[in-house]
Amino acid sequence: MSRNASSSVSPPSVKTSSLLSFPSAVCVCAAALLLAGCQKQEAATRKLPVMVRAETVAMADYAPRTSLTGVIAARTLNNLSFRVGGRVAERFVDVGQHVDQGAVLARIDPQEQESDLRSAQADLDAAKAQLTQSAAAFQRQKTLLAQGFTTRRDYDAADQAMKVAQGSVDAAQSAFANAQQNLSFTELKAGAPGVITARQVETGQVVQAAQTVFTVAEDGDRDAVFNVQETLVARTPVSPAVTITLLADPQVRATGKVREISPVVDQASGSIRVRVGIPATPPGMPLGAAVIGSISAKPAKAILLPWQALTSSAGRPAVWIVDPATKAVSTTPIEVLAFDSGTVVVAGGLNEGQSVVTAGGQLLSPGQTVEISRAGQ
Repeated sequence: MSRNASSSVSPPSVKTSSLLSFPSAVCVCAAALLLAGCQKQEAATRKLPVMVRAETVAMADYAPRTSLTGVIAARTLNNLSFRVGGRVAERFVDVGQHVDQGAVLARIDPQEQESDLRSAQADLDAAKAQLTQSAAAFQRQKTLLAQGFTTRRDYDAADQAMKVAQGSVDAAQSAFANAQQNLSFTELKAGAPGVITARQVETGQVVQAAQTVFTVAEDGDRDAVFNVQETLVARTPVSPAVTITLLADPQVRATGKVREISPVVDQASGSIRVRVGIPATPPGMPLGAAVIGSISAKPAKAILLPWQALTSSAGRPAVWIVDPATKAVSTTPIEVLAFDSGTVVVAGGLNEGQSVVTAGGQLLSPGQTVEISRAGQ
């Protein structure tokens, strides 16, 4: 059996339509990718508006208020001391105790003063006896002179002796009075009602005359004492009204006036001591109580903005200003007058009617468009 030698296997068929459509598909995909990239670039360059809060600039009355912490002190402090020296025998009061006028605070041993008093009494008695004798002799000489039984010289001698005796009596009486007074000085008494604020001696201690024993804060109007910076004192108006508030209870208030400004600056703290007199001091302000003194300056026109509105531009304080037409923002340098609690006081750089961003400024850049939120949003 024979086969046809000329017969052959035909090659597989190829789909020419698929090969011809592949370049077209590639072109379509590339165009789509290019279009998507352009859209992303355009979206990146176009910034969406940022929601912020804004405030219209308006002038307002601003009265700077300065507050300092001080303490209540006595207007008059008396340093009490014995006028004679000796050993302290008794002490009747202690620090913090209230005393009345004339109250005995302490007593020193009066043995020496009592001895001096007895000696002065003896000298006075002797001088009086001598005066009695001299006076009797003078009267005799006077009678005898009238009768012509004595000489003028004896009469004058008797007169002189009587006068010397009278001088001795006067000197002895003065010494006796001094001895009595020195004996009374062995008791230290309060010269005015007040509170004992300091004590420097103990029973049994020997003290010298004029050595401070007690310090008494006299009753009456009190002072509030503050340590104030020198620059602040220079800016404070003359005789300002000071509001005094008790730190422990703000309901306890009083009004005082500056009574004394120390002419010397404290070298350690660089401050000046200022005493504010408080007439009719409330009972709730005892000695040593911590108080707050507040002074309000004369009101002036200024722009008040919340501290969130503050930003920086080229190292200077600035704020964001909203263009009312385009809603685009830009920074404007400002001149800050003062920083108050939660408020920035602007002295210059802004005009009334401008719109200032007060919240959301940290998200902005120059030229950024914004949306201003309404109140409550």
